[in-house]
Amino acid sequence: MTRVAIVDDHPVVREGLVAALERKFEITGVFASADEAIGRVNADVVLLDLELPGMSGLDAIERLPSKVLVLTAYDAAEDGDRAMQAGAKGYLLKGAPVDEIERAINTIAGGGTYVDPRVASRVILHGQRMTKRQREVLRLIAEGKSNKEIAAKLRITERTVKFHVASILNRLDAENRAQAVALATERHLI
Repeated sequence: MTRVAIVDDHPVVREGLVAALERKFEITGVFASADEAIGRVNADVVLLDLELPGMSGLDAIERLPSKVLVLTAYDAAEDGDRAMQAGAKGYLLKGAPVDEIERAINTIAGGGTYVDPRVASRVILHGQRMTKRQREVLRLIAEGKSNKEIAAKLRITERTVKFHVASILNRLDAENRAQAVALATERHLI
C-alpha cells in the first residue's frame, strides 16, 4: 500500500484529506508545517501545501525524502513551474475531486508526474518559454529544414543552429527533432 504524508497548516484540510484517503493509502504522518515534517516524513508521496508558516512548501520540496505532490489553492503558473523545478513530481489544486487526488498519488508513486489539467498548459508554457530565435528555429524544423538551411535562412552559423536545437530539445524534453515538433504542436508552441 502506498504510504502518504500530509503537510498543510489548515486542520480541516488535513482532517479532510485523511478521511478521504485513508481507505486507499497508508497515512504515515500529518504535519502542520514543513518545519515539523522535515526529518519525520516516512512516506512514498507527500501532499504538500506551498503556503505554510515558517519554511515555505517550496523551500521544503528538496528537503523531503519523498516524492512531492503539491496540493495548493494557488493556480499561478510561476508557482507550478517553481515547484516542479524544485523537484515536485506533481501540482494539484485543492479543489480537485478525491478521485483525481488518488490518481495523482498513484501516478507519482509509480514514477510519473501529474499536473492539474486546469493549470497544466500554463505551467508547461511558463516552464518552456523560448526566445524569439528558438521559436524561429523550431518553426523551420517543423518545415523540415536542415541545420544548414536554417542557418542560411536566419543568417547565423550552423553551430549556432545546433546550439538552438539542443536548447529546444532540452526545454521540450524531446529526444529528437520530430518529437520536438510533435510536442511543440501539441502544446501550441508553434
